Amino acid sequence: MSAYQTIVVGTDGSESSLKAVERAGALAGNGTLVIACAYLPNDKGPGEAADILKGDAYQIQGSTPTEEVLRTAKERAVKAGASDVVLRPIKGAPVDALLQLVTDVSADLLVVGNRGLNSIAGHLLGSVPSDVARKSASDVLIVHTT
Repeated sequence: MSAYQTIVVGTDGSESSLKAVERAGALAGNGTLVIACAYLPNDKGPGEAADILKGDAYQIQGSTPTEEVLRTAKERAVKAGASDVVLRPIKGAPVDALLQLVTDVSADLLVVGNRGLNSIAGHLLGSVPSDVARKSASDVLIVHTT
């Protein structure tokens, strides 16, 4: 059994983030795994939002809405060994939403993938893995996924 009783893992539906979900599922065992998908409300038209998000536009429209992302992530987590899985769509920017969720559920561990960690944009603007590692009050596992 894992020393961690409650684990939060973030996913955006990308293959990279689903690898982090699988690792979190394997670690969770009989503990609680909370799978989170952060989203921003779409108060702009779909075309305008797609222009802003570019390659990440699938997160707000198209064939991969938040609920489907979470269902897919749960399947992967259960296959990896998680037995108690909670799905949480969370409104807000990923870093702030994940950190608040960790506090809300008293998580022992936050798991994220390393996507964006070594990119130029990640170094200049920050990335989810580096920002949560810097700001989290719980342990953070950054899974090598790319």
